[in-house]
Amino acid sequence: MLEGDAPVPAAGQVWAALEALLAAARAAGAVVVHVQNDGSSGEPDEPETDGWRLVFPATGGELVVRKDVPDTLVANPDLAWSLREQGVDRVVVAGMQSEYCVEAISRGALGHGFEVLLASGAHATYGDGSVAAAEISTGVEKELGTEGVRVLPAAGVRL
Repeated sequence: MLEGDAPVPAAGQVWAALEALLAAARAAGAVVVHVQNDGSSGEPDEPETDGWRLVFPATGGELVVRKDVPDTLVANPDLAWSLREQGVDRVVVAGMQSEYCVEAISRGALGHGFEVLLASGAHATYGDGSVAAAEISTGVEKELGTEGVRVLPAAGVRL
């Protein structure tokens, strides 16, 4: 969704924000979890296709998990426990798509008792024909903010 024939409208901005967040997380020695969405056959994120591969490859001991439902913690039931075992009590959420996976993992992490920080500018989506992509992403931020998710500009995230 950041590359290829049909990237999200904010692909350039989101790419840069994700790259900076990842660099900061690595520099801080933070636990990094990369998520691969296993799309259905013929979908842009069908497993083992270019659209499925990680844009930013994992390095070192970074965890790569797969999912076929929006909430990564539902798809990976031991992940919350594993993060807790590593001393994680706060998660920073970024990626695709705002109103699907980003929203679902934010709520899921809240439900597991994590402090959730959503990196504004480091997530995006597509417009739906009647609502612009940026408006959808902003709406998700507002809604999640009322539910207890802290929303900060990606450049303001401190790890």
